[in-house]
Amino acid sequence: MHDSPLPGDRLREFRRARGMTQEVLAERAGLSLGVVKKIERGGSARIETYHALARALKVRTSALFESGGPHQRRRTNDDNLTLMPLRQAIAPPATFAGRLDTIAADEPDLDQLQRVATDVARAYHRDDYDEVAELLPSLVRSSHVAAAHFSGDREHDRAVRLRANVLQMAGRYLTQVRAYDLAHVALRDAVRDADTVGDRAVVAGAVYQQGWLLMRQGRLDEAEQISAMTAEEIEPRISRASPATLGVWGKLLVHASAAAARNNRPREAREYLRLARTAGAALGGSGALEMSSWGRFDWRTVAFQGIENQLVAERPRRVLALSARMPKASRTFMRRHLLDVAQAHAMLRQPDEATAILAGLLDETPEWLRHQRMAADAFQTALGSSKRRRLSPQQRQLARFFEVT
Repeated sequence: MHDSPLPGDRLREFRRARGMTQEVLAERAGLSLGVVKKIERGGSARIETYHALARALKVRTSALFESGGPHQRRRTNDDNLTLMPLRQAIAPPATFAGRLDTIAADEPDLDQLQRVATDVARAYHRDDYDEVAELLPSLVRSSHVAAAHFSGDREHDRAVRLRANVLQMAGRYLTQVRAYDLAHVALRDAVRDADTVGDRAVVAGAVYQQGWLLMRQGRLDEAEQISAMTAEEIEPRISRASPATLGVWGKLLVHASAAAARNNRPREAREYLRLARTAGAALGGSGALEMSSWGRFDWRTVAFQGIENQLVAERPRRVLALSARMPKASRTFMRRHLLDVAQAHAMLRQPDEATAILAGLLDETPEWLRHQRMAADAFQTALGSSKRRRLSPQQRQLARFFEVT
């Protein structure tokens, strides 16, 4: 049995096949020679770095990835302990009789479960992750109990549909905190439940969440494929489509574009956004919202993704020019876009502008910012280009937050 090649092995193969030295590849990718050498020796890098290398080699970013064994990195059990309640709820042990925790003492109250699910969705959207983490395990277990209790009953479809939404929320939270394998289990089961009751909208929402998960894992081909295929499957008749249908269709296309852009497929990324603009235009000045699933969608969602694709293509000046033309909106709605703007300033060696954006996000949404590696990367880049001899108060605050020494 042969070990799967590491990204560094694939990088070396592509580089040599094109007759490039490490120095030439580093120059064309806009990276330091040390980064190329480190990766080829078996080191790891951010997905943006792999994308720059793939673009220089004229291959898909995903072509650099073949799985190496998990034994190649030292791992800890910390996440197993902190996520124990959710692990027990989402992936419990099973026997011939099935799960061990689906026997109800009393008839489940589906109305009450729905109210708790709505509370969890609202807590997630206001970045109250403590409340989400507290409520989710019991909510997941209760939804399993309800689906088992009403098996064969007229309320069964409602219970299964509710469980699908709950699992989708769990998958979204777990992806945010980077518990990817557990998120995959939750989202896979959400798709299964929604498909069982024939709810195409919930299936599409869970697939949207999977696309986000797959992109975070660097599984760009799969992220693009499932997003595009599902968007094609649910493509609405624009004149008759509800806002919710337009919203989920548009969000799937936006995710397909994001995956394609990161995978060195700019033409496909533009085509997905062209279709997504149709959904945004059909909504006019209004938008669509699904708190427990794909969130918010309107024409600005498409515009923000187009700007993000420019950042992926390493065109920071274009990012800033397009951003300046966008109307102001709430920072919560714009926060992912603001990270792109901060990163563009950092790339252009404008550390004060990048720092000011990150400090504003820290003041307004610290729990969300804590899980954004791009924010930490932008801050480190900005710090490296700063000409200050001493850290400013904002820089010191961000350095403590991101644990930068």
